[in-house]
Amino acid sequence: MRKELDYFSIDAAYGGIQDWFPDPMMRLGGCAIVTACDSSIYFCQRKGAEHICPTDPVPLTKQDYIGFAKKMKPYLHPRWKGINKLEIYIDGFGQYLRDVGETRLHMRPLQGNCPVQEAEQALCEQIDKGLPVPCLLLHHRDKSFEDYDWHWFLLTGYECLEDTMMVKAVTYGAWRWLDFEQLWRTGYREKGGLILYDWEETA
Repeated sequence: MRKELDYFSIDAAYGGIQDWFPDPMMRLGGCAIVTACDSSIYFCQRKGAEHICPTDPVPLTKQDYIGFAKKMKPYLHPRWKGINKLEIYIDGFGQYLRDVGETRLHMRPLQGNCPVQEAEQALCEQIDKGLPVPCLLLHHRDKSFEDYDWHWFLLTGYECLEDTMMVKAVTYGAWRWLDFEQLWRTGYREKGGLILYDWEETA
């Protein structure tokens, strides 16, 4: 069984790309900004939260995206150790949402040290509700995940196979299917985790 969110493209890229940013620090450490911007655009387009984005979301251009990222930067600005805790993302993006008057979108953390079965269930429930899932991966012993080392990205789909759950990871303007259990079992004590969005539908 496969379930994928209806995502968006910008100038042929699948979501935003931090390499677009003219600011060197944002290119180096702006992945949390991209994750928050992409989440905002998704909620704007799919949930009708137009005021989350500072520009008309359809069609959104590369320059629109860069301008939006600059507005998001003060809330999730690059720092020495990066946005290395789920709570930093929740605090920063949460403040942005409050400042633009968005009260329907809420966040809660799912720490990376919880059992993989619990994380799989939570992720499936989010996707089934039509919600993207921000993921923070710190270090990973498996070199096949080196593109995701110390990185924020979005999970926008899942596929349950016979004994494996694959997840659709979106970053760098592209997507890739990953084995979720391998992704989750990093081999390090210090872990990231998932952000679970809660969206309150209006009556």
